[in-house]
Amino acid sequence: MKQARKWGLTLALALAAGWSALAQTISSPNKSLQLHFSMSSDGAPMYRLSFADGQEIIRPSHLGLEMTDSKKSFDKGLEVTGTKESTFDETWKPVWGEVKSIRNHYNELLVTLKKKSNGDPIAIRFRLFDDGLGFRYEFPGGKDRNFYVVKRELTEFAMTGDHKAHWIPGDYDTEEYDYQHSRLSEIRGLFDKAFTENCSQKAFSKTGVQTPLMLKTDKGVYINLHEAALIDFPAINLDLDDKTMVFRVELTPDAQGNRGHIEAPFNTPWRTAIVSRDARDILASKLTYNLNEPCAYETTDWIKPIKYVGVWWEMITGKSSWAYTDDLPYVKIGETDYSKVRPNGKHAANTKHVKEYIDFAAKHGFDAVLVEGWNIGWEDWFGNSKDRVFDFVTPYPDFDVAELHDYAKSKGVKLIMHHETSSSVWNYERHMEKAYKFMVDNGYSAVKSGYVGNIIPRGEYHYGQSMVNHYLHAVKEAAKHKISVNAHESVHMTGLSRTYPNLIAQESARGQEYQAFGGSKPNHLTVLPFTRLIGGPMDYTPGIFQMDISKYNPQSNSHVNTTICNQLACYVTMYSPLQMAADLPEVYEKHMDAFQFIKDVAVDWDDTKIIEAEPGEYITIARKAKNSDSWFVGNVAGYDGHKSTLSLDFLDAGKTYTATIYADAKGAHYKTNPEVYTIRKVKVKKGSKLSLQSAPGGGFAISIIPNSGK
Repeated sequence: MKQARKWGLTLALALAAGWSALAQTISSPNKSLQLHFSMSSDGAPMYRLSFADGQEIIRPSHLGLEMTDSKKSFDKGLEVTGTKESTFDETWKPVWGEVKSIRNHYNELLVTLKKKSNGDPIAIRFRLFDDGLGFRYEFPGGKDRNFYVVKRELTEFAMTGDHKAHWIPGDYDTEEYDYQHSRLSEIRGLFDKAFTENCSQKAFSKTGVQTPLMLKTDKGVYINLHEAALIDFPAINLDLDDKTMVFRVELTPDAQGNRGHIEAPFNTPWRTAIVSRDARDILASKLTYNLNEPCAYETTDWIKPIKYVGVWWEMITGKSSWAYTDDLPYVKIGETDYSKVRPNGKHAANTKHVKEYIDFAAKHGFDAVLVEGWNIGWEDWFGNSKDRVFDFVTPYPDFDVAELHDYAKSKGVKLIMHHETSSSVWNYERHMEKAYKFMVDNGYSAVKSGYVGNIIPRGEYHYGQSMVNHYLHAVKEAAKHKISVNAHESVHMTGLSRTYPNLIAQESARGQEYQAFGGSKPNHLTVLPFTRLIGGPMDYTPGIFQMDISKYNPQSNSHVNTTICNQLACYVTMYSPLQMAADLPEVYEKHMDAFQFIKDVAVDWDDTKIIEAEPGEYITIARKAKNSDSWFVGNVAGYDGHKSTLSLDFLDAGKTYTATIYADAKGAHYKTNPEVYTIRKVKVKKGSKLSLQSAPGGGFAISIIPNSGK
């Protein structure tokens, strides 16, 4: 009762402070949500979001932008010059995705405003979907109204209570943190512990958090806050006023401290709130994609979902090395003579070894092999703020590009290029055209790029406007060469893969590699789909079967905090059209029965059913393979494990199927007994029920294949 009175008083104070009673309201297409717009008494635009039954989701919240030139600010002193309501309904087909088609249905309110003092115009466009809200600022431009420098964005998300949240520290440079689960009021006290060391990071507030941010109210409402269509603008974080429970957008600054340069006509990215009383709806939402523009390419047949293996995990664990030699403290591209140095004997990207991976990929039906450490420059690449660090075209002496191209082609396998930039963006852009042409000439159709370390130009951040522009520039330039891009250490995804589907995946979160850097929380994979994956697919690199990292590297005491079946389930629960079997071939050879699921599982889908979900605790998803009647089911569980009773209502009536069930064995546990599992086959049909128990940090995976002729 005290909490209810507190928030009732807060609303009363907001109304007294100037929230106009003359709010304009629109409803979502199915009437479940309502968006209320109004102006405060001092001429500031405001909005409120509620369910149709009146329950508030977002309390009255300010909108606007403050400019470095206060005369150009859109913070107060505004008046409405017009409003327009409209509706839109289409169904579009993604190039790849979780479903065959996506409905884009919303009601829209466009509010045009001007400054009373000088007549400068701005518009705010709201789109209200059945599962949430998107809104953005639009600058029409005009004489003396084309250029603005943003000092700060004033957008607020005023929460209705001290919600529970899955959050990571606000940061301009990295998203690679373990998620915390706490009340909003507890963020300040937990921040220092959550702000773990990274090679490039910049916090801005002890109450700052990143998006996508997953929230749950005490009344059981799930809220996800993020942005969509991030183009030519800095990425957002959120800063919480933990007395009023109001989030304000925090834009990533540039080297001068400015928060964005606008050249009008211009539209900002959308600010988004996905809401539901059912957690499954958050995972199923396509709101983020729907707020992006349609595909920008005339043809897309060159963009292919990929299942791959690679020369990567052995370096991550310390078993092997990216560098060719230990004799060079300094490398100068174009001058250092590698024929005169002694190989270190640990360099993994050598011709013989890569052929072994190609053979493994061909034998087991994989599309491609990623190779890292193939190019010169790895001896001094990190931590030196070095500009001319790589040229992206010159191989080490033990890596024969032409021979491996011919060998892979003869086996029906592609090679995936690796471009680590060491965050020297100048250097990458000066080499980009030559590097992409090199890929085409040598049969590479996809690239994994990396941005480890502090950005060059120095003083810029990973999520600032210039870097946001660079990441998209790389994707667009790659498309000219029919190359797909998988960027690591880049800005969070915001649905841009709808417009640019060769942006096939990104990392942009704490990935599998951290399991070899000390481990991640055992419920990490029950949180990522509710947070990072809201914006688009992640190259998480699942499929680790050897959990004790000391078996690869005796000097490491790291442990992979999952079970084998949890790793299998990732191929279903962690959606991506780019999926890696990340472990070493010799490890898979010991577990070929479990490896069969990785071989069988699809990477592109016609349909998806979110069966059960609770962020931080469990997720169970069923997906139907593209152009197939086969289904695959995955469950990941958190600290307490999870008991599932599945009803296979999604199967076609009149057909029988064989379900192969990969489940945690009795006594399985992510820490003490992670590598035990059982495999059994059962006949199933529509409506069949399966009862399964996932271990702590565990899960299960099921392939459901139709029986021939039935």
